[in-house]
Amino acid sequence: MRKKVCLIASSGGHFEQILMLEKLKEKFDLYIVTEKTEYESTTISKKYLLKQINRKGFNVVVNLPILTLQSFWVFLKEKPDVVISTGAMFVIPTFLIAKLLKKKLIFIESFAKVTSPTLTGKFLYNKVDVFIVQWPEMKKVYPNAIMLGSIY
Repeated sequence: MRKKVCLIASSGGHFEQILMLEKLKEKFDLYIVTEKTEYESTTISKKYLLKQINRKGFNVVVNLPILTLQSFWVFLKEKPDVVISTGAMFVIPTFLIAKLLKKKLIFIESFAKVTSPTLTGKFLYNKVDVFIVQWPEMKKVYPNAIMLGSIY
């Protein structure tokens, strides 16, 4: 039986990076979770689109709990073996849920971050099973990370 893998990323560059992992569908049952935007093209047939939230202001306080509940529902429905993410914010609740349920967690720090961490990366660094960086300089920030080079 093939392992089920959840690819989860917020919209924009994080989503663009997670799409680089689409080829994993040849070996795993993949599904993707992202924010609903005009740009959500993927060859992965199973996808869940959550409400996009503005990361600034009061909107995030109201919508993050809603996104957390939606992510939890998707997680319980799909029951992934592994969760992989490139960030950002709304992936944290899903990772914490997966951690509680003892699922394998893989976080890939953003390609855009060459010498400094993302907020999501800083929060998840000691909570995931595998932490991957894309630049050798990031090993100074995350000494226990695996440096695999560019996701592109």
